[in-house]
Amino acid sequence: MCTERGLASRAIRSRLTVPLRARLRIATPMLTEDRRVLEQIIFPHYARDPRIKTVLFVGCDWYTAHYQRRYFPTHNYWTIEPEKTRRRFGAKQHVAARLEELGRHFPQGFFNLIICNGVYGWGLDRIEDCDAAMSQCHACLAQGGHLLLGWNDTPQRDPAPLSRVRSLARFSPYAFPAFGAWQYLTNTPGRHVYYFYQKRN
Repeated sequence: MCTERGLASRAIRSRLTVPLRARLRIATPMLTEDRRVLEQIIFPHYARDPRIKTVLFVGCDWYTAHYQRRYFPTHNYWTIEPEKTRRRFGAKQHVAARLEELGRHFPQGFFNLIICNGVYGWGLDRIEDCDAAMSQCHACLAQGGHLLLGWNDTPQRDPAPLSRVRSLARFSPYAFPAFGAWQYLTNTPGRHVYYFYQKRN
């Protein structure tokens, strides 16, 4: 039986363990179903695609620190995150900026894949910001490039809503092979869903 003291002790150990593991560059994944889908199904698919050479991962935290070396070690892999204290969780090639500013740091058509997971509704909270961010993604993706958008499909986390983000209409839905559809809802309390897009024009 877990006592209050035991739960408190576990929480303290967890807070101490995560930064230590990060400093030691030990993988510290987030053990949730949506992350399992991302890391065990989605990442391997894109990593195997020979057309995908340059990757941008948007947003950094303790559970993303191992992504480059575990999933994209041979790719030209970048991260972008506005909070400078999270630099240690990013890639070797990292930019401290918001996604809406992507074009200030990269030329048009630079990336083959942009992964924007857990940012919409958690930083991208206004329709103007969402529209600007998706427009920047479209500009910085190569022809045929992919955009993955992961978010929690709940009322409090759908700030735009996505149906009003005009720049998303410039992408075509991409039927992800493992799911046979361009949308995939994970079995999670927060209704985390993945939307798959491709730049065709």
